[in-house]
Amino acid sequence: MDYDEMLDRGMDETPEIGDRSGRFEVPDPTLRQEGNVTVFENYQSVIDDIDRDEEHAMKSLQNELGTSGHIDESGRARLTGEFSQRRMADALDAYVEEFVICPECNLPDTHLEREQGALLLQCEACGARSSTNS
Repeated sequence: MDYDEMLDRGMDETPEIGDRSGRFEVPDPTLRQEGNVTVFENYQSVIDDIDRDEEHAMKSLQNELGTSGHIDESGRARLTGEFSQRRMADALDAYVEEFVICPECNLPDTHLEREQGALLLQCEACGARSSTNS
């Protein structure tokens, strides 16, 4: 078997990975004001889409926005203060950049692991392990 035949055979046996050229999109937050509280209506669905722990993400959003808040029984985030859709989206993007996107391959196929007290981002796509800032 010559090189070209082996290459063709190898390509035929390689599983399809799918189109990864599309950029990972974080859903836009849907917000409404209730007095001095900003209600992040689709918080639970956004957290499900990025596949992270809701409490961890909430703490990060509170730190990023410099406020307090909680998750209500309906899965909505309630944050003290008035925040624009753009400001909330920026805080969410910062979270995704730090705790979801792999710094090596830029794919969102990651999960968080705690090792010896440090929080690490483990990438399923490329195998990279990187530390986070928290």
